[in-house]
This record gives sequence, C-alpha cells and structure tokens, in this order.
Amino acid sequence: MVKILLVEDNEMNRDMLSRRLERRGFQIIIAMDGEQEVNIAASEAPALILMDMSLPIIDGWEATPRIRTTNQTVPIITLTAHAMAGDQQRAREAGCDDYDTKPVELPRLLEKIQAQLDRIGAA
Repeated sequence: MVKILLVEDNEMNRDMLSRRLERRGFQIIIAMDGEQEVNIAASEAPALILMDMSLPIIDGWEATPRIRTTNQTVPIITLTAHAMAGDQQRAREAGCDDYDTKPVELPRLLEKIQAQLDRIGAA
C-alpha cells in the first residue's frame, strides 16, 4: 500500500480528499500544518506528499525546502488555491515536483500522483 502524506489545514478538504484517496487503496497520513509535515515526512517516510501551501505555523513555501534538505526524492505535489500567474513556478522553485489547484479534480490529481509514483518506481 502506497503511503501518502496529506498536508491540509482545512478539515473539510482534508476529510474529503483522504476518504477519496483511501478508497483508491492509498494509506493516508495527515498533517495539519507545515511543522507537523516536516516531522512526519522524516519519521513516516511517505512515498508522496500532497501539500497545501497556505498552512499555519510553517507554510508550505517554507516546509518544502526543509523537507528537501533531508529528502531529495520524495515527490511533493502542491495542492493550493494559489492560482495566480507565477505560483506554479514559485512552487517548483520551492522544491515541489508538480502543482494542482483547488478545488481538487480527483481524476486529474490521480494522474499526477501516478506519474510521480511511476517516476520514482513506487507504483
């Protein structure tokens, strides 16, 4: 079972997405802020991280480079309402491998998850 770390501070978004991914066979670990994400990413070794960028304590813009200092290979997909020009490039510069906007379109997100898992051989 592929382990995904879902980093989302909005309870409704978190519950909806985690249930939908669990029904597709993924094991979901939850973090509600960037500080938890950094700690969980180090201790749980997820195969992939889905990260909101607007988070309390440490936002995704800061958490991603922190994760990259210890783990260069875990795919990180940004899930964000930040859909302004330049946000996708900013996410990539922070260390994210892919970018998707909210509201989440599950078929599109599943394709991105699968592409990243295939890339690292974790599928």
